[in-house]
Amino acid sequence: MLLWINGPFGGGKTQTAYELRRRLPGSVVCDPEHVGFGLHRTLPPGLRADFQDLATWRQGVYEVLDLALRKHDGPVLVPMTLVEPAYFEEIVGRLRAAHGEERVRHFALLADRDTVLRRLTERGLGRGLRRESFAVRRLDACLEALAGPRFAHHVRTDELTVPQVADRVAELAGLRITPNTDGALRHRLRRIRVGLAHIRFD
Repeated sequence: MLLWINGPFGGGKTQTAYELRRRLPGSVVCDPEHVGFGLHRTLPPGLRADFQDLATWRQGVYEVLDLALRKHDGPVLVPMTLVEPAYFEEIVGRLRAAHGEERVRHFALLADRDTVLRRLTERGLGRGLRRESFAVRRLDACLEALAGPRFAHHVRTDELTVPQVADRVAELAGLRITPNTDGALRHRLRRIRVGLAHIRFD
């Protein structure tokens, strides 16, 4: 089964994916951003726009996830913001056509605007929202698009911890995950470690 975890930038997609990986034996995280970063690095800086607009990115992501679904025995976890309907159909729609809707599940993590802004500030490494300017510019459009029926299931995360969000996603997908036994300190350290591992410097 593939679980696409969608949401606005700063919505908790990556944290949720790695929490699921920790508690779902045999699962793997396949992050489409890495495909985009690789494409960006092959381009002159002045040509580096939104990599989702590159047909090469969309085709590459489809092929990688199709291969993972066919060859990997465990759940495939995909944390990625994807709000353009045509691009969504080009990747998620094609995967569903090839593997069936029961094997390709989609979840949009939603929260109030203020909640997402607070999360973006927390991950700004002391630079606040300046470091997250791209995410802030896209926030309202992301929230509006993802609230539509195309992007169900919707999971409200304002009052949930990351482990609770993972519990909810697994429940909706019909997957049984191991119990969360982390205390508050260990949970905080896990979040910091995942966050630091996904900082971009270019």
